[in-house]
Amino acid sequence: MSPPRPDRPAAPTARPLAALRPFFAPYRPQILLAAIFLLLAAASTLLLPFALGTLVDRGLVAADPGDRIMALREHFLALFAVGAAIGVFSAARYYMVSWLGERITADLRSAIYAHVIRQSPAFFETTRGGEVLSRLTTDTTLVQTVVGSSLSMGLRHLVTGLGALTVLVLTNPGVMLPVLGVLMLVVLPTLLVGRRVRRLSRASQDRVADTSAIAAEVIAAIPVVQAFGQEGREARRYRDAAEAAFETAGRRSRMRALMMAFMMTATFGAVLWGLHQGTGAVLRGELSAGHLGQTVVYVALLVGSVAVLSEVWGDLLRAAGATERLMELLAERSPVQDPPAPRRLPPAAGGAALSLRGVVFHYPSRPDRAALAGIDLEIRPGETIALVGPSGAGKTTLLQLLLRFHDVDAGAVEIDGVDVRTLALAELRARIGLVPQDSTIFSADAMENIRYGRPDASDEAVFAAARAAQADGFIRALPEGYRTFLGERGVRLSGGQRQRISIARAILADAPLLLLDEATSALDAESERLVQSALDAAMKNRTTLVIAHRLATVQRADRIIVLDNGMIAEQGRHAELVLRGGLYARLAAMQFQSSATT
Repeated sequence: MSPPRPDRPAAPTARPLAALRPFFAPYRPQILLAAIFLLLAAASTLLLPFALGTLVDRGLVAADPGDRIMALREHFLALFAVGAAIGVFSAARYYMVSWLGERITADLRSAIYAHVIRQSPAFFETTRGGEVLSRLTTDTTLVQTVVGSSLSMGLRHLVTGLGALTVLVLTNPGVMLPVLGVLMLVVLPTLLVGRRVRRLSRASQDRVADTSAIAAEVIAAIPVVQAFGQEGREARRYRDAAEAAFETAGRRSRMRALMMAFMMTATFGAVLWGLHQGTGAVLRGELSAGHLGQTVVYVALLVGSVAVLSEVWGDLLRAAGATERLMELLAERSPVQDPPAPRRLPPAAGGAALSLRGVVFHYPSRPDRAALAGIDLEIRPGETIALVGPSGAGKTTLLQLLLRFHDVDAGAVEIDGVDVRTLALAELRARIGLVPQDSTIFSADAMENIRYGRPDASDEAVFAAARAAQADGFIRALPEGYRTFLGERGVRLSGGQRQRISIARAILADAPLLLLDEATSALDAESERLVQSALDAAMKNRTTLVIAHRLATVQRADRIIVLDNGMIAEQGRHAELVLRGGLYARLAAMQFQSSATT
């Protein structure tokens, strides 16, 4: 679950969109070109009423019929030229703005994704994956709509509307100045309603993110959901979240509709009063028919612009809420960062030396309980260390500190005499090969899944790693061999096959430090025997840390470290630990007794 979101007061502006400035900066020439086309399209549109007024006054009222025909021809040609200019400049503006919208949204998505995958595990302890996906898709789509369409449309109608209003005031000052005062009064209530719209837009996006989080969680665990017959319950849970999103969106839509209705009605009423006054002036002989026609078209442009701007303003407010959520994601800072001046590791030879000195660590989500409490441990290059102990003793935590998924609260973790906090993360993790307990298989073929351990590896190197992990046989038996698509999360493979793919990936990485977190837990007895022999070969000339609940798999370790409640309870080889009669002896007795009864 995500932490509760604070109720932030929202200002009645689209100011959060200003946070997108860094994404616009690289495309200043394209923005300038789009602005030029926008101004040319608006200017062409503003010329149209003038051309129509001239047509009426000079083309229809000429005394001589021949002069009238020639005048009409010239003015219709002028109208066609204006119409063609509007078409060409509008098309050019549309293309440039659409290109900018797609380009900036792609950059935004890429930046957010790259930022998220660099966050430490602490971030994902409190943030649901579905919510992150919602921000990457739904929120960025809203921004794309605004940048690639609504913003340009709003600017064009703003220029057109201001131009039409300026012409109306200059040509009919006595009538339009009072109208202008009324229009200014319309803006104030619109801004007040806009405050509520933006707050509801943010809430609506949060509710949509809730539905995405539920769907992502359930789909990832669909076998468990179906095994326990919880499809109906999960469908109801999703429906409830979707209804909550719908209700919030409905409230936002009602407020936007109210804002739109008020702006259009008030604007139309004020302008209609001005037209009424203008019609009276024509009847009194104070205005020509062409001037009145020109005024009517300018009024139509003004009213149309206000109508569009009211809708665009709602889009901007909605996108402002989405942008706030995206910027919050980009503002997240991982507590684990590369140091300003990273140190370099000495060349690796025959494994890595490890040193843990007074290590104390608390998980951010459990600050009152130490996961590790004062660990002191020295590991020689090439040594194989087995970590055993009850669940929650701190075994996996120790591996995570070596990988620097977290930083220690006290003490130091060193590799080859260098504190891991002084190393660049890429250099540190390049020295480590990992086989996690839950094997991760990507939506790709077997070749690419193994090559993930070393992307520049040759096909022959991949084949060799697969053979070492006893995976070559079943991979070649797949329909397309190494080019067989393994399905999302490796659904086309058994648990043991996924584990062997994961082991082959770590062998291919060829790192001096190998971390095995229950690496054989998903294998049957025969596969475990084959993979164990492969791992024995892979561990030569490497430092290896093995976590295993099956004590039979750690009996050949150079040393066994027994952890309990975040501390080292005892250490030594299998035989001597059994003779001591401590925690390890009790664990071994329970496990071997359980094996005998089964």
